[in-house]
Amino acid sequence: MVHWQYIRTVLVGITLFGIFLWQAPPLAAQSPERSSANPNIVLIVFEDMGPRIGAFGDPVATTPVLDEFASEAIRFPNTFTTSGVCAPSRSSLITGVHQQTLGTQHMRTHGVMGLRGGGPIEYYAVPPPAVRAFPELLRGLGYYTTNNGKTDYQFGEPFTVWDANAPEADWRGRADGQPFFAMFNILLTHESYIWPEDRESDNQLLNLVTQRNRRDLADKEHLTDPAAVEVPPYLPDTVVVRADIARHYDNIAFAERQLAEILERLEADGLLDETIVIVTTDHGDGLPRMKRSVYDSGIRVPMMIRFPDLRGAGTVDERLVSFVDLAPTILRWAGTESAEWHQGQDIFHSLVRSFIFAAADRHDASPGRSKAARDDRFHYIRNYRPDLAVLRPLTFRDALPTMQEIWRLQAAGELTPEQRRLVDAPRDREELYDVLADPHQVTNLAADPDHANTLARMRGAMNGWIARVGDWSAVPETEMIETMWPGGEQPVTAAPELVLRDGRAILLSDTYGASIAYGFGEEEPASWRIYTGPITVPAETPLWAKAIRYGFAESEAVRFDIGG
Repeated sequence: MVHWQYIRTVLVGITLFGIFLWQAPPLAAQSPERSSANPNIVLIVFEDMGPRIGAFGDPVATTPVLDEFASEAIRFPNTFTTSGVCAPSRSSLITGVHQQTLGTQHMRTHGVMGLRGGGPIEYYAVPPPAVRAFPELLRGLGYYTTNNGKTDYQFGEPFTVWDANAPEADWRGRADGQPFFAMFNILLTHESYIWPEDRESDNQLLNLVTQRNRRDLADKEHLTDPAAVEVPPYLPDTVVVRADIARHYDNIAFAERQLAEILERLEADGLLDETIVIVTTDHGDGLPRMKRSVYDSGIRVPMMIRFPDLRGAGTVDERLVSFVDLAPTILRWAGTESAEWHQGQDIFHSLVRSFIFAAADRHDASPGRSKAARDDRFHYIRNYRPDLAVLRPLTFRDALPTMQEIWRLQAAGELTPEQRRLVDAPRDREELYDVLADPHQVTNLAADPDHANTLARMRGAMNGWIARVGDWSAVPETEMIETMWPGGEQPVTAAPELVLRDGRAILLSDTYGASIAYGFGEEEPASWRIYTGPITVPAETPLWAKAIRYGFAESEAVRFDIGG
């Protein structure tokens, strides 16, 4: 077994869902059966990072911690997010439901860190009433759930999801013997950390990010030779672009220290061999035509799962996995079946999926609408706005030197045909790629008569998916907002009401789909328990209750003095 304190020391020393053509799952990758001894679960999500990991076959990557972790885990190289940008992707990850069903498909619905949402108004999406974030469901099963700060779900931050949500939150606040789910977001691989650390600008945002990067990346070593990196054919092969790619590799090498620290903490607490650990990323690399796209470069991500008994250690599972599959899988580990409204499936105990699906919609103030269907060989993209180029002016992305290089070369007429396709409009309404023959997806086969049957098959898969999950993307955003927030005002969740039956308290809210939480004591609780059914109230103890419907404002807290 790996001693993560040692790995960290060494590292510091040297660097620091389709329903077609089902198949049976490989036996080597079977997960633990459901158990009454609910396992601890840790989910670690790197930001803006494709499979730039040595264990995933990248010859340039310097990733000893990730590589060592891979030796103890099952690798899933065909894992795909539902979006190439963080907030829509994270909303699907945390619920097991596609963003176009939730109403979270636009990036963003609501401003964050001083950046506007970009939509007609600042709003939170209101998902279907049954939908719950899976950590809230885990809390209802007795789990202690924590997150180290980043949420970004676009339906608000319901107080019912996490027991603790703060930068230093982990399992150490739980009751003795209580199972836990802990989520850690590793931010140092984010797109904005690729921005140069020595840039001065009149733009306040650029200066703030530059100052942050100087602080957060102060100990980073420059390990990657820009001359050694591969530049995909859709990006210009220039000194500027190579420097950005090399900087991203160095950020990954620097950021993986945080993975080592989490594993070290688990080992120090005697929990590593009692905990399932998942490592993945929220979407592809933070570079143009990667982040925010529905090509493989935007949605294909590394994923590894380490089981306490090291089953499957070092093996590779080639099945297609969608981010909507994580919630059902984790819930099964916790001893319960997924809900009917989940759009994913348990990775290990379901028939192998034949397709994954993804989508891209508005990014900040830039409109757009594309969808993708992907099987194990072909990638189909439908562009509902072919009048819009893949890359258009976008303030945040334009701060990246690579993007500035693209605009410079476009003005000079020096982009190659593959690169011009990204900035020219109109673009193809349909795109089809053979990902085995064309991994960078630059040769569109949609008009090739030899692939007419494949095109029809992929179209049919996408049409079936849209029919199953619905599509808020087809509705103008203003109309969707009016449906969710009538008059443009955030609805307020109705406060819980109390019904006593057979000496037990039943809590109800007039807001359909509201989550209810409760607590005891003279004062309003600092932390809340998830209400799942009738509760016994201790004698002469006040009962408190509060409710939240995702996307709504939370209710007031109500005190009930039931009596002795």
